[in-house]
Amino acid sequence: MPDILINGCLLGFGLAMDAFSVSLANGLNEPKMKTKKILAVAGTFAIFQGLMPLAGWFLVTQLRSVFNVLEGFIPWAALILLVFIGGKMLYEGLKPCECGDDDEDCCEKKLGFAALMLQGIATSIDALSVGLTISHLNFGEALLESSIIAVLTLGICTAGIIIGKKFGTKLAGKAAILGGSVLIIIGFKIFFFG
Repeated sequence: MPDILINGCLLGFGLAMDAFSVSLANGLNEPKMKTKKILAVAGTFAIFQGLMPLAGWFLVTQLRSVFNVLEGFIPWAALILLVFIGGKMLYEGLKPCECGDDDEDCCEKKLGFAALMLQGIATSIDALSVGLTISHLNFGEALLESSIIAVLTLGICTAGIIIGKKFGTKLAGKAAILGGSVLIIIGFKIFFFG
């Protein structure tokens, strides 16, 4: 049991780093994000990070040939999704604001549901391969390890959004450019380095 806890913490911390960076970008992009939304965004990342290792565990233990085929597409999917989302943020950050100078809330880009789902998938898709490393565990142990990953991700992503919000307020109009750039860099990092 201690091995599962230690391994879950190490995996959780490592897997949460991409989601942390995206959370930071989200906070930069939306510096007035309310607490309820912060928890919803971080919770979404946590759910995806917790479910993907379980899905990978299932694929490896039950459908090994399917997992072997899917594993090659994981970096491509993450790259495409993050470059798309990051490119959209960059475009919106570079596009002149069409509001009056006295309406600073008008140009703040809010994270929508569809973009959040894409971010959740893109940042957690590499966690599918964790199913390979936990395939020797029974379902209960795999569930425990995935739960640890989810809880750590929730805390780390909440911190990322809060830090991003703090700097997003200071960076004002440049936050979307920085946030979009971060997402694109993460996409290439996952693609080239895993």
